Amino acid sequence: MAMNMKHLFLTLLFLSLLLHSSFSQPTMDGAGLCGSKCSKRCSKAAVMDRCLKYCGICCQECKCVPSGTYGNKHECPCYRDKKSSKGTSKCP
Repeated sequence: MAMNMKHLFLTLLFLSLLLHSSFSQPTMDGAGLCGSKCSKRCSKAAVMDRCLKYCGICCQECKCVPSGTYGNKHECPCYRDKKSSKGTSKCP
């Protein structure tokens, strides 16, 4: 009986972790999530309005924004791979 309880506990723990990870994707787009994520992403930008504009475009197309104010683009490959007509990174 103790072995069954242990197995049940481990199964429930695994399922709760799995559910938590699938619902806690902080960079996925929602109703107003692009605005708040881009505000955080652009909080240290020298040209805030331009950063917010391009971040918003990228968020709408990619459905994600990397965490932090710089870097971490590996978290969102679509965001990372978008290029401007000049071949530079489109997304801040």
